[in-house]
Parts: sequence; C-alpha cells; structure tokens
Amino acid sequence: MRIKSLTIFVFLAVLGCAQVEPEYSGPEIPETLKWSERMAMSVMARNPDPIYLDFRTEPKWEYTFGLILTSIEKVGERSGDDKYEDYVEEYYDNMINDDGSIEKYDITNFNIDRVNPGKPLFKLYEKTGNEKYKIAMDQLRYHLEWQPRNKMNGFWHKNIYPWQMWLDGAYMGSPYYAQYALMNDEGDESFSDIAHQIITMEKNMRDPETGLLYHGWDESRTQRWADPETGLSPHFWGRAMGWYMMAIVDILDYFPEDHADRKELIAVLDRLSEALSNFQDEQTGTWYQVVNLPDREGNYLEASATSMYVYAMAKGVNNGYLDEKYMQVAEKGYEGILNNFIVVHENGLVDLTEVCEVAGLGGNPYRDASFEYYVNEPKRTNDIKGVGPFIQASLELDK
Repeated sequence: MRIKSLTIFVFLAVLGCAQVEPEYSGPEIPETLKWSERMAMSVMARNPDPIYLDFRTEPKWEYTFGLILTSIEKVGERSGDDKYEDYVEEYYDNMINDDGSIEKYDITNFNIDRVNPGKPLFKLYEKTGNEKYKIAMDQLRYHLEWQPRNKMNGFWHKNIYPWQMWLDGAYMGSPYYAQYALMNDEGDESFSDIAHQIITMEKNMRDPETGLLYHGWDESRTQRWADPETGLSPHFWGRAMGWYMMAIVDILDYFPEDHADRKELIAVLDRLSEALSNFQDEQTGTWYQVVNLPDREGNYLEASATSMYVYAMAKGVNNGYLDEKYMQVAEKGYEGILNNFIVVHENGLVDLTEVCEVAGLGGNPYRDASFEYYVNEPKRTNDIKGVGPFIQASLELDK
C-alpha cells in the first residue's frame, strides 16, 4: 500500500497535483450518506495510506494532518464506524516511535504549526493506553512551555519569525494547549495564558472600522510587510480569520465554565462573527480570499475560509455561544459551498474546489502581504486546509 500511494503522489506532483484525479477502483460512495461522511470517505479513498495525505510524497509531521485527521476522527465518533478511527491510528502509529519520539519533528525550530498534529493523540491514548502517545503529547506541551514569546507574552509564530503573531498560530497551539491543560488539571494559570493568546491578537490586530482582523502583527515593526506605526500586515486574509475563529470555538470545548476569561473569549467570537457577516457575499453566501475587497480585480470566492466561518458560527450557535441569527449566516454559507465549490464524480468521490494552497508572511522568497500576493497564490482542489473544515462544518450542520 505504501509503495502504491507513493507512486500516485509522485505522479500527481509531476502533472500538477491540484487538478488530477487519482485512479480509484474502490466501492462507490453512496449519495445517501451525509456530506461529512462522503467527504471523509473521499479523502480516505484518494489517500489509502494516511502518511501521504496533503499531496505529500514523503511522511511529514504537519499541522494539516492534525486538521484533517481530527475531522475524520469526529466522523468516526458520529458514525460509529471503526474504519475512520483505524485510519487515524495508522498515521500516528507510523509517525510516533515506540519511545514516544516523533518522526519529522524538531522542537528546536519552535514552529507552533508542529503542535497541531498532536490533537488526535488524546483519543488514541485513551483508546489504546499506549504510553508512546502520552510521551509524544507531553513533548508537545513542553514545546509550548518554551515557545518564544513577544513582550506582551504572546507566542511567536515560529522561531524564524521573531516577534510576530499570526492569526493562524491561534489554531495551531491554543486548542491543543487547552485540551492538555484540562486533561492534566493544570488549573487557572494555563487557561489564563490560553485566553491571553486570543485576546492579545484581537487587541493588537482588530481593525476598528470593519471589525476584521489583520493576518499578522510584528511587535518589533521590523518586517517589510509590517506598518511602521502599527506593525500590522496590510490586508484581511480570509483563512487567517478562519483559523482564529476555529481556535476559539475549539478552545471553549475545554475551557472551564467558571473561568474569568471565558466570557471575553465568547465576546471576541461574537465581534468577529458580526464583522464577517457584513462581508458575506449576498449572491453566493460565501466569502472572498481578501475579505473586504470583493470588487477588486483578481479577488475570488474561497472555499477554506468559507468552510471555517461556517463551522465556527454553526458550532458557536449549537453550543450556546452565539445568537441564533448566526445559524442563518452559517446555513447560507454552507449552501454556497455546496453550490459553488463541491463537485461529485460518477463513483461518488467528492471534490472541494477553490482552496488557496498557502499564504504566509515574510520568508524566502519574501511574501509581502500585498493584495496581489494573496490573490495570486495557487489554488488547489481537495486541499485538506479546506476539506477538514468542510467536514467539521457538515458535522455541525447535521445537528
């Protein structure tokens, strides 16, 4: 299986992986299933070996695996079918050695993205009792203990991006931190630190006019992309706010009911939900890559940000954090996804189109955070940064 999967992915890489449909000869995926399960089955059908998810030609410990495998894990919980849990376990059994060390992971990089793959380990450890999973979980918590911080005590995004907080980073570290803190009875201090990450981002990255949040903030004001007065990047990238919203609703799953910061986290979620509702495309119900500039040439309706907003708003309503009016926004957005981004093949395989491949700040080659940069990043079909949130949005709307 490993060799066959690798052959497929090398083939995809050569031909331009985004639009090539891998050969699939498995059973048809029934249209009678809910969208969450149809998409999860499509992911597994295209990637029979989870080691090579995310268009990879070699194994990697990457945030995207944590996103998609958490999504598939949730489908398994809802359906009761063991095949989803088995698929998740196969990845982690291969990536975590018997001594608990993690393949393809180097803590000294202090890349907060590398914490996110740890999320499914909680259930795996509970299910199997295998100590290697607990050792790996402890290592990721240790990572957060030593993650570099700015002068406001906010996590740097990566060691190579000093003094910078990106909205993406809220999702990469804080939900794992919250689940670990709850499981290990860490107490109020840890939860205050978790809330501080979210609140610090809003305090420094929120635009008072639109209510939207900028992608990045450089406390040192030394980056070329940073405004010399505010340290902010110049645009509102859709998926960045999606990561941030998902972080909040997932943190709240583990956040103590009586903690002083809980109400403020919910207030942050409400403010951003209101702001994003004002920029929902009236005709399609979806959102643009650069959220506030729908009429600017080159901008496009983007699937991952839309899926993330739908998930966060629907979960926010379902869990009592948000007003019922946001369910209408979420339902309109979900219909927009189905009508504009979903393609179903004859064998039942489901595609999600129009997903921005990646967007970041700085680095080499340098990413300048301009409008032109965001809208010209490649788009991919079935990129799991969109597929994972679509699955989770579907699960919330199934309720």
